[in-house]
Amino acid sequence: MRTLDDLLAEGVSGRRVLVRADLNVPLDKQTGEITDDGRIRAVLPTLGALTEAGAKVVVCSHLGRPKGAPDPQFSLGPVAGRLGELLGTPVHFATDTVGESATATVAALADGEVALLENLRFNKGETSKDDAERGAFADQLAAFGDAYVDDAFGAVHRKHASVYDVPARLPHVAGRLVLREVEVLSTLTGDPERPYVVVLGGSKVSDKLAVIEALLPTVDRLLIGGGMCFTFLKAQGHEVGTSLLEKDMVETCRNLLERADGKILLPVDVVAADAFAPDAAHDVVPADGIPSHRVGLDIGPETVAGFAAALRGSEGGPTNARTIFWNGPMGVFEMAAFANGTRGVAEAIAASDAFSVVGGGDSAAAVRALGLDEKSFGHISTGGGASLEYLEGKTLPGIAALEN
Repeated sequence: MRTLDDLLAEGVSGRRVLVRADLNVPLDKQTGEITDDGRIRAVLPTLGALTEAGAKVVVCSHLGRPKGAPDPQFSLGPVAGRLGELLGTPVHFATDTVGESATATVAALADGEVALLENLRFNKGETSKDDAERGAFADQLAAFGDAYVDDAFGAVHRKHASVYDVPARLPHVAGRLVLREVEVLSTLTGDPERPYVVVLGGSKVSDKLAVIEALLPTVDRLLIGGGMCFTFLKAQGHEVGTSLLEKDMVETCRNLLERADGKILLPVDVVAADAFAPDAAHDVVPADGIPSHRVGLDIGPETVAGFAAALRGSEGGPTNARTIFWNGPMGVFEMAAFANGTRGVAEAIAASDAFSVVGGGDSAAAVRALGLDEKSFGHISTGGGASLEYLEGKTLPGIAALEN
């Protein structure tokens, strides 16, 4: 896989470089303001290197899930403004993706300047499963570049035009972010330093089943929290009240627990509430004693202490973890009353001497939302789904395209 440094060594001054970035940032539904600019900041090293070298940089990205047509609520306009602030230079914004505005904007670029095209998913061809339709859109995108850089790790697991088809049409390299992501995740699938502890949370077992199956033979401990823990608790025969439950996954969880040979740690207490609401009455109850009318919304303090002991060790307790992978919150961290589990586990990971990887998505958002120091973690991935599929051993279309 060729890298950005290879492209820079060839010289990019005066050349148009099409950069696929992942600028799919969360926006406030009321104000339209960016609530977490982590993904924008992640692409800055690649963009900065290109502009300093005199390239005419054309950035493209998706945002949200529009239905293949322009939708103002998913416009990248606010992102262009924030990207310009972080780069310290104006970013020219095209109000379409491959139309008149994009053509004129790209044509007007001077050396060292940056343009951002409107949302890729405003065009049906970006996500089409029809090779010809996707290819036609890729032809239009590729016309804006003399070379292509993929720095959108959060999208490399998608067989989309800008990720999979454009690299076949242009000289292509991996950007700094994609290269770092692959290097870090490959250490987890290779020979990680042990003990190797994985923390999984989030809503559904079904979303994480493949990665659990892939990791179980290789990890030393697997800590499970979040909404998915209740299906495991049900598999142990416990009452889970009105908590999130995947009934069709109970038997699967029972089999996993039997095969795990004690590697899987489940909550011993949970925060149970009268309703799924930020101001709902709640208290801590044993994991095997959740009232039938209550919903579990977070792991409890005893569980946090147990998970922390497995992560960073304790006096007379388990050996410190040397490698940690974390994906998925421990509870509904967006509500202050149910954020303590996620905060406690995140703080334990941050305090550990282990090489720690935060697997993107809600986990990365939680680190920033809870005000934790990002530098306390070894690596914060920008790709939740992509990082999981990489660990599952799947072929990622965007990576395969770069290697071709």
